[in-house]
Amino acid sequence: MTRKNSLRLSLLASGAALLMSLPARAEVPTVVTDIPAVGALVQQVLGDLGQPEVLLGNGGDPHNYQLRPSQARNLQSAGLLVWIGPELSPWLSRPVEGLDAAVSMPLLQVSGTKLREYGAAEAHDHDHDHDHDHDHDHDHDHDHPEDEAGHEGHDHSGTDPHAWLDPANGQLWLSAIAEALSTRDPENAATYRANAEAGVAAIGALDTQLAQALTPVKGQKFVVFHDAYGYFTAHYGLEPGIAVSLGDASAPSAARLKDIRQQIASEQAVCAFPEANHDPKLLQVAIEGTSTRLGAPLDPEGTKLELGAGLYGGILQSLGTALADCLSGK
Repeated sequence: MTRKNSLRLSLLASGAALLMSLPARAEVPTVVTDIPAVGALVQQVLGDLGQPEVLLGNGGDPHNYQLRPSQARNLQSAGLLVWIGPELSPWLSRPVEGLDAAVSMPLLQVSGTKLREYGAAEAHDHDHDHDHDHDHDHDHDHDHPEDEAGHEGHDHSGTDPHAWLDPANGQLWLSAIAEALSTRDPENAATYRANAEAGVAAIGALDTQLAQALTPVKGQKFVVFHDAYGYFTAHYGLEPGIAVSLGDASAPSAARLKDIRQQIASEQAVCAFPEANHDPKLLQVAIEGTSTRLGAPLDPEGTKLELGAGLYGGILQSLGTALADCLSGK
């Protein structure tokens, strides 16, 4: 072997040894989310680096869903699951048990998240300080009892899981998602954090706009299909909506409907808002014979919006516009 060839082989061996000694290059984590609103927040943080898988498509029921086999496989191999938590998606509780604890990121347990209880006449938001281990029990029953009509309905008691409707939570979660991704992919940490900061700023600008639009209608009474809007109304200082249905999948009994009609009349509710993917006839019956006018359908889960980074802001914008327009008489 010539000296030249010997030197070349020596250099190749040294280079191979160096490559073997270097740490493996981190990859952008595969992210799975439960609902489109959470998917939108994750997409804002990922930017052009990736796209999350949203398990629940537009129009699906977040309280009752069965994973497809392909979704179950993707979930098991995911680097990160970002979801609201079992309070909203109990169907994910069992699959999550099979995941490494570090993979699951329930947003309701993020420290600083503003939480409220169902049925609160006034929203006394409290910070959920979660510096301790994730082994506590909220003492909330998340079963799905049958209502008077025999339908299976979501039990609206305990913690209200619709926390994404408070823009302050959305901002907090963007930062938390960025940190979770940065831990798993340090090479792109600066990008994740910059994207999150841009998202926080965008939500802040929208929040200011909505606050200005909703200030003139504070104190106005209104009716909603079910109790899902407490975070939104509390954040903007609006009256809590009068909920016709006890649950989003349950029909009220005749006795409850009678009581609601009396409440609507006595409180002089200005507007009644149907909900996307639900028959508006229930609201029409509830306000029959009153001066309450029917507003645009509310879409708290963004079921009518295009999936993607803009969906989260679109949810807040559509809720604010619908409320402001009807309550102001537009």
